[in-house]
Amino acid sequence: MENIIKEIEKTIESFHPDVRREETGIVTEVGDGVAKIEGLRNVRLNEMLDFGDGIVGLALNLEESIVGAIVLDNIGAIREGQLVSRTGKLLQVPSGKSILGRVVDPLGRPLDGKGPIQAEGFMRLEKSAPGIIGRKSVSIPLQTGIISIDAMIPIGRGQRELIIGDRSTGKTAIAIDTIINQARLNRIAAEKSDTSYRPVHSVYVAIGQRQSSVANVIRILEENDAMKDTVIVAANAADSAALQYLAPFSGTAIGEWFMERGMDALVIYDDLSKHAVAYRQISLILKRPSGREAYPGDIFYLHSRLLERSACLSNELGGGSLTSLPIIETQAGDVAAYIPTNVISITDGQIYLEGELFHQGIRPAISVGISVSRVGSAAQIKAMKEVAGRVKLDLAQFQELKAFAQFGSDLDSKTLALLERGKRIVELFKQGQYAPVPVEEQVLQLWAVQNSYFDQFPVGEIRVARDRILSFVRTARKEVLESIRKEGRITKEIAQLLQDTMLDFKNIS
Repeated sequence: MENIIKEIEKTIESFHPDVRREETGIVTEVGDGVAKIEGLRNVRLNEMLDFGDGIVGLALNLEESIVGAIVLDNIGAIREGQLVSRTGKLLQVPSGKSILGRVVDPLGRPLDGKGPIQAEGFMRLEKSAPGIIGRKSVSIPLQTGIISIDAMIPIGRGQRELIIGDRSTGKTAIAIDTIINQARLNRIAAEKSDTSYRPVHSVYVAIGQRQSSVANVIRILEENDAMKDTVIVAANAADSAALQYLAPFSGTAIGEWFMERGMDALVIYDDLSKHAVAYRQISLILKRPSGREAYPGDIFYLHSRLLERSACLSNELGGGSLTSLPIIETQAGDVAAYIPTNVISITDGQIYLEGELFHQGIRPAISVGISVSRVGSAAQIKAMKEVAGRVKLDLAQFQELKAFAQFGSDLDSKTLALLERGKRIVELFKQGQYAPVPVEEQVLQLWAVQNSYFDQFPVGEIRVARDRILSFVRTARKEVLESIRKEGRITKEIAQLLQDTMLDFKNIS
């Protein structure tokens, strides 16, 4: 072995006699997107390596005499014996407002055919998360436009809320709805010149998805006029495991550019299950020791150092925020599997989508029992707090009583009333895709159901009645919605306005 190392040293010196082994190395093995290099004694973790001809690698394994590097492009052009040199730089991605509306790969290269990106700055993919002193508590709502989430599982700016569930249960739809709602709120604030509202810029990271799925997301965002406020970072299923591994770090870096400049950003990772698989693939090729389910031992650290970068910064640091919505796919509802439990323990709550509810037609198929937000009502406006306080309890009681009522025929009037209330709330929470509801309309609906105004309608007609009420209010009682939006709470005057509105609707219907 010593003789082989000496031969490699001589080869390096013959190429570059004035360059030390600490700065250069030679490829000893290459394959499956990974190159093993002898030399490079001074190389740093995650440092960019120059293979020549524009080929870049990333130092990922630092062993005593060998450096393991992932090659980010054109692995077929690398040969054994090839010279590799340090760059002294960590991997960076172009960032700034100019990147909004674009589709890029994890290295920041455009994929949408709209020409080169005029970056306002570059951000490192790997970066330390803000410390505790540099953060402040989450208090500003990030409204999804989905009434069941905004009422029961509120999300605040700077929060990390996991979206978890089986395949095809509507996880991506919730994320896309949230992006569309942010774009809608940004548009309304711009039209009204409302300087008190801080716009939210979105980053959607597609990891290991089919190209057609990513194209469909782009189409939906464009149709809803949301693409201009969004960046899409795409590492498709056909791309290398190295690019899929880098994609969420790239999306986070783009979002951090906004956060560090006092703005608000939202980043969605779709999904981290595929990210973990890509990292496992790289790690096994690099001969890292595997642990549970063949994942490397630092898989928890991988996701924690990614998600900890989401924060609500203190006023001294500009007060910006980065909110993250990671997505995890479960198998047959197994939330106790290795990767799901890891990410659940890192995040500030989870929205659990249940396959059985989805197939029953309850969409979004949110399971009330498992879903939780650890920020809670701190991320709600006062009006929502006042009307949504009992909703989650009512639904939880309904789920319990529904199972109990299947085995008994004689039920007292109180139990029957709880069952009827629960049925109406479930119907009210059914919502179409890509149709986010403004918070003032959500407050109106919840106030009406809590004050028994929906009790007059059969359960099967609740959604039709809701649409009729909203249509009536939008056309004939605009001042009600304006008052809720302006005041942000249910005052005595607004409560009286709501009562008068519901009575007027009842008289004309």
